[in-house]
Amino acid sequence: RRPAPSHTPRPRPPSGGKPIPTDLRRDEAALRREVALEDDSTAVPRASADDEYGRAAERDPKVLVTTSRDPSSRLTAFSKEVRLVIPNATRVNRGGQVVADLVSSARAHDFTDIVVLHEHRGEPDGLVVCHLPHGPTVSFGVHNAVLRHDLGAKKTVGTLSEAAPHLVFDGFTTALGTRVKTVLTHLFPPPKPDAKRVITFANRADHVSVRHHTFAAPRGPASAALTEVGPRFELRLYQIKLGTLDNAAAEDEWALRAYVRSAKKSKLAEEGGVGPADFRMAARAAAPRKRKGREE
Repeated sequence: RRPAPSHTPRPRPPSGGKPIPTDLRRDEAALRREVALEDDSTAVPRASADDEYGRAAERDPKVLVTTSRDPSSRLTAFSKEVRLVIPNATRVNRGGQVVADLVSSARAHDFTDIVVLHEHRGEPDGLVVCHLPHGPTVSFGVHNAVLRHDLGAKKTVGTLSEAAPHLVFDGFTTALGTRVKTVLTHLFPPPKPDAKRVITFANRADHVSVRHHTFAAPRGPASAALTEVGPRFELRLYQIKLGTLDNAAAEDEWALRAYVRSAKKSKLAEEGGVGPADFRMAARAAAPRKRKGREE
């Protein structure tokens, strides 16, 4: 009689379940090692937006505030007020530093973000937020900047507390809006429940109004009163890059295309909201129409 052919038994998992399929036998050891190394932060695939800020909540942010080179007196004053608005921020005179030296110095001193302010003819017109160590870099246009001393006398405006503020976001409902909200949120440490500062980011037709208030309620919630302490300005998002400020070859995650038809649509909020076009249509409908020299 011929001996029965010998064969290797199919491997079974330690749990005693079904045999491992043939096409996975070669990768069995690598797959077991990969599963053993997984933890809560790596078991689920994450987007780049999650990875960049995945551990940002483990410590308070440390922000470096600076300006473009050779700033005017108004831009310098604006940078000082931005430094007061953001807790744990440090303002540095730019001097002759190039961007690469600025970013490497910020990394060496363990800063989490860089805020760079720009101007045009003495008026602030740009704000760039660069998250360290790997990005992203978000660029905003700045419009209608009003400094604290422009709001009124010091007795009217009041002193500026440096406690961590409460943040209010309104109109950031799309994926891009959530991305911008994440970038702005991680500039500020978590506030204490009894904090009296409020910073509002209100999106209207992709223009983000930034307002800074203090509030007091001497006789309970019904007596709450807001006092604007400034500064106030409008932000207009126009670019998000996946790298840091010194990486000129970084990929664009999003950029404003002003001459594309879809540029008129809202980017930071869902469609269907009330925008300037709705107000114009309502005004036309309500306006009296002229007919043969007379108003209807």
